[in-house]
Amino acid sequence: MREYIENLRKELHQHNYRYYILNQPTLTDKEFDDKLRELQDLESGYPEFYDPNSPTQRVGSDSTGSFEQAVHTYPMLSLGNTYSFEEVGDFYQRLLKSLQEPFELVCELKYDGTSISLIYENGVLVRAVTRGDGVKGDVVTANVKTIRSIPLQLQGDSYPDSFEIRGEILMPWDVFDQLNKTREEQEEPLFANPRNAGSGTLKLQNSSEVASRRLDSYLYSVLGEELGFQTHYESLMQARSWGFKVSDAIRVCSTLDEVYEFIQYWDVERKRLPVATDGIVIKVNSFEQREELGYTAKSPRWAIAYKYQAEKALTRLLSVSFQVGRTGAVTPVANLEPVLLSGTIVKRASLHNADIIETLDLHIGDSVYVEKGGEIIPKITAVATEFRNPEGEKVRFITECPECGATLIRNENEAAHYCPDEWNCPPQIRGKIEHFVSRKAMNIDGLGSETVQLLYANGLLKSVADIYSLKVATLSSLERLGVKSAQNICNSIQQSKEISFERLIFALGIRYVGETVAKKLASAFRTIDDLERASFEELIEVDEIGERIATSVISYFATPANKQLVESLKQSGLQMSLNDSSPEALSSVLEGKSVVISGSFTHHSRDEYKKMIEQHGGKNVGSVSSKTSFILAGEKIGPEKLKKAAALGIEMVTEEEFLRMIGQSLPSTPPIMGTLF
Repeated sequence: MREYIENLRKELHQHNYRYYILNQPTLTDKEFDDKLRELQDLESGYPEFYDPNSPTQRVGSDSTGSFEQAVHTYPMLSLGNTYSFEEVGDFYQRLLKSLQEPFELVCELKYDGTSISLIYENGVLVRAVTRGDGVKGDVVTANVKTIRSIPLQLQGDSYPDSFEIRGEILMPWDVFDQLNKTREEQEEPLFANPRNAGSGTLKLQNSSEVASRRLDSYLYSVLGEELGFQTHYESLMQARSWGFKVSDAIRVCSTLDEVYEFIQYWDVERKRLPVATDGIVIKVNSFEQREELGYTAKSPRWAIAYKYQAEKALTRLLSVSFQVGRTGAVTPVANLEPVLLSGTIVKRASLHNADIIETLDLHIGDSVYVEKGGEIIPKITAVATEFRNPEGEKVRFITECPECGATLIRNENEAAHYCPDEWNCPPQIRGKIEHFVSRKAMNIDGLGSETVQLLYANGLLKSVADIYSLKVATLSSLERLGVKSAQNICNSIQQSKEISFERLIFALGIRYVGETVAKKLASAFRTIDDLERASFEELIEVDEIGERIATSVISYFATPANKQLVESLKQSGLQMSLNDSSPEALSSVLEGKSVVISGSFTHHSRDEYKKMIEQHGGKNVGSVSSKTSFILAGEKIGPEKLKKAAALGIEMVTEEEFLRMIGQSLPSTPPIMGTLF
């Protein structure tokens, strides 16, 4: 039994890691809760096998180590989950037995997002901390300040001098859909659901990127000393008056039947909401009664969560097709007998990769369970093997490209298979062209997917370089393209020659180089020739450029066909260097110096210091190496950077020393806290 318990702990630890750290859950919430409950029962029955580090003794963590950590004044505990009216009834009966007096329950929607703690002092937001492990979390104040539904300054004057409010950070469905559409166009992995997308966004180092994703919030718990509230509902209504976004989906219930009515109503109506929900939270309204009920080690005794079952349907697998994308990645797609699921007809579901197919042990004709739940992307979760036709052919991942016949490859530590013949595989060629002309790249109007396919089929576009050889007369002779359309396309092609250097780098379609990375590369190397000559060591010194991206950039420019393409684009007159007008040069005192910034600062923000370094001829780099000239060191410098700097003998320059170095006097304005690595 000991071995079984230890194996179950290991399994749950792994699922916790995949859920909170990787944001790649492989179990449903109910499956995880069932396993956790089994472990709790076993530990109760076998106390001799107690382990202080068991998953039952802690709350899962979403901390990444990339942010400053802060301890919660009040631990952020989790709620016990229920999945049936019977379990809700049991909770109600426990309250009756414990309190032995009338009580009210407050029912609220359980928003499926990222838990956040907001600290306000004198009506001003001073700190935002993620849930983390429940005891301490990551400080993400700069990112949270970009969320418009979270007030930076409270309204009125009735709020306490100091208090904490908790809630959920959410990514709305429409933002999620657009984000995944963009990622799909760039052949980046899709987010499984808005929760994962929102959590990942909140942990981005670039707060401007966070702002662009339009996160939202709902707040639901006010904490502090001597707040003066008697009930939870009263505290929420006050919080709303101070400017917080508090849900309208709240009901004070006096009976169990009223709780059931609320659950049943929102099981239907929640599907109309702009954000994801996965259940109902039921809380005792009276703070005095909460105090009497108390807590277990992991959760309050006065609250519980009712979780809706994920919607799923049983349908039949008709076939599996394989799609080839711009980067050569081959994606298997399940073609299904149409089935109604979460209000839409589902005909297809992504199978992601060969490992998923093998794990499911799929056969053509299988009855399969398709699920959405909180997932917007339909997925096959299981096979009803009891209905299997023994003559059904086992689904196997293909070994050759379905488009060009090349033998597929699978890189080490990657789940996807790729077609390596990128210069002769039609969907890869068309995909590269479509990416190059897209709005966020070279923004060439008129060359949509259908037009690109038409030009490719007629032999007019065999590569990106051919775009700049297109003529009005040739285009206007094609079906569906008149003289006016042809002229507009050619005008837009001509205008694309003025598109900035960083967008050109993005347009080239280098694997793993998205818009943000392209800007980093353009800023660091400034010309296409310098980028082409960049070594691995020089690349990884650039902020946010890791080994995978560096290797991909080097591989791109080492390929003769890519070198030829870049040369052709040069001859066509595209922008091959960064515009020197930004940032304005002030001196050359830091010329040739590579500077790493780490810690929190008093006089200026990190972004301001980065700009100063560039204005005085220096180069911002993200990691410490033997080529680092010095570290601009604030308070609480990152421990790994400190350790590596000491080993390499890198000079540490204080904020004041740096300002004197560039000839700037110390500011007399109130301090601004910078972001900590």
